[in-house]
Amino acid sequence: MTSGLELCARFYHEVVRHVVDVPHSAALMGRGSEVLGFDDEMSTDHNCEARVLLFADGDLEVRVPPEFEGRAAFVEVHTIRDYFLEQLSFDVDAELRPMDWLTFPESILRQHTAGDVFHDDLGLQAVRDRLAYYPDDLWRYLMLVAWWRVHPEMNLVGRVGYVGDELGSSLIGARLVHDLMQLCFVLERTYAPYSKWFGTAFRQLSCGPALEPLLREVLRAGTWQEREDSLLAVYAAVGELHNRLGITEPVTLRVEQMCGRPFKVLWGDFIGELTAQIQDPDVLRIFERWRVGGIEQVRDAFWRPADRRQLVELL
Repeated sequence: MTSGLELCARFYHEVVRHVVDVPHSAALMGRGSEVLGFDDEMSTDHNCEARVLLFADGDLEVRVPPEFEGRAAFVEVHTIRDYFLEQLSFDVDAELRPMDWLTFPESILRQHTAGDVFHDDLGLQAVRDRLAYYPDDLWRYLMLVAWWRVHPEMNLVGRVGYVGDELGSSLIGARLVHDLMQLCFVLERTYAPYSKWFGTAFRQLSCGPALEPLLREVLRAGTWQEREDSLLAVYAAVGELHNRLGITEPVTLRVEQMCGRPFKVLWGDFIGELTAQIQDPDVLRIFERWRVGGIEQVRDAFWRPADRRQLVELL
């Protein structure tokens, strides 16, 4: 099967570039499974067409040859500045501040840094390179808040199960699985896609093949005791990933039982170590006010690109 990205690249190189006689950039990025490289045979049942995003400095009308008229092929024409204003509500000529980064949905950042640039007279790849991943202090902040989400929940798997609520315990366990997977994306400096492809993309992380069986054990557990033990194994494995990065002093992991209760949690001071490494005062200020992370955590309240400006004011 020809991938959607290959189809679009051929459409540009064999057709579009021959009818454009001005400096331009051309790419496939934005929405679509083919942009992420996850399209398959089922993807061809809708929106399966050769398409190209074309960027020019002025008005440009592209006429494809007559043999392509009426076929599933089209060209969108934009300026680079207007495209990113529409998609991210951000002016590419402006400085990227920490609050800008945190109000770009992570899945959208992945969409606009995935795909491919087929031709580039105008600096489109330079814009994509600026958005390739979060700056170092924001990276540390996102690791920090990911651990922050995990730590308070660890003992609840046992506490909820202890009163006979295995359904509630399994729900908390599933949420912890998601949060630990999200942390792995951050550790590997990779944007996570939206839910449809979250697990698929996780398997492509370098840690994915080793961690997936451990995560499945958490979801498969029938009792809170089994769930707790499985989570301890995952936590230890993710903690080891952190230590291998070498971005903080090695964090020692220890099993604790809070208040002497019969619920085991694995604890390491990732939060303290990471906080000590952050130098950017704006990032530290955000951490003091907003220990949540990026807009993905509240995306249902800010679903239009322009809505992110409301969150900028909060930060």
